[in-house]
Amino acid sequence: MVLAFALAPLVAYPVFLMKVMCFALFACAFNLLIGYVGLLSFGHAMFFGIAAYTSAHAAKVWGLTPELAILFAAMCAALLGLVVGSLAIRRQGIYFAMVTLALAQMVYFFSLQAPFTGGEDGIQAVPRGRLFGLIDLSNELAMYAFVFAIFIGGFLMIYRIVHSPFGQVLKAIRENESRAISLGYDVDRYKLLAFVLSATLVGVAGGTKALVFQLASLTDVHWSMSGEVVLMTLLGGLGTMFGPVAGATIIITMQNYLAPFGAWVLIVQGVIFVACVLVFRRGVIGEIAHFIKKPL
Repeated sequence: MVLAFALAPLVAYPVFLMKVMCFALFACAFNLLIGYVGLLSFGHAMFFGIAAYTSAHAAKVWGLTPELAILFAAMCAALLGLVVGSLAIRRQGIYFAMVTLALAQMVYFFSLQAPFTGGEDGIQAVPRGRLFGLIDLSNELAMYAFVFAIFIGGFLMIYRIVHSPFGQVLKAIRENESRAISLGYDVDRYKLLAFVLSATLVGVAGGTKALVFQLASLTDVHWSMSGEVVLMTLLGGLGTMFGPVAGATIIITMQNYLAPFGAWVLIVQGVIFVACVLVFRRGVIGEIAHFIKKPL
């Protein structure tokens, strides 16, 4: 994967590849919650969108360097994740999903009305700035290298979390929550920490995306964005490390190359989602892993 993304600018448009990496990190962070804890959130776009807005505002209005703008965005997403998670983890199953969706809609209307977001116009012409005050990120390859480093760093962090003792507890909660409670684990605390970690990494993806496209808009915080990341994760393979990356790559590629068909893109996505559920329920990477009997 590292080699593929490192060499990809030789054959593909860097901005398209940066979008793929941003959404791949978004999907990986979402997968940390649904794939390894078993919590389905229908509102993860709120963290992505708020991070995009705060990163864009910090870079454009406050003049922060790109790394500080993204760090600030991640902190805002983590704080929002702490608040939302504290409320949402009190419920389970569909009730948890509906609570996250309702709170996400509140964040959407806040983003629509708040003075610093620009309303329906969003925050435009966001400067990419200079990395550490030295490297000019207006250069596409420099920006690509920066996004590549963020994506790989985020992916490795998620990999470490999943394969740590903490990650094993998360899997135990997913498989049998009552059993985990009987073993003495504070399940709610583990859920909340996983929720905040997921929100923080989504914030990194959202903040980076705002700098890549030099734009933060209502699309980033809309409920359909939450639906897209669910589709990416399920299509690639729920509970796998590389599944969300593959799913994000497939969906973003479809959106890019099927754009001339307009709204028909959504129809195609729906057909693929139905086919995924009916034919290969483990997702693309999940089915490959099952076939070769090796965890991916």
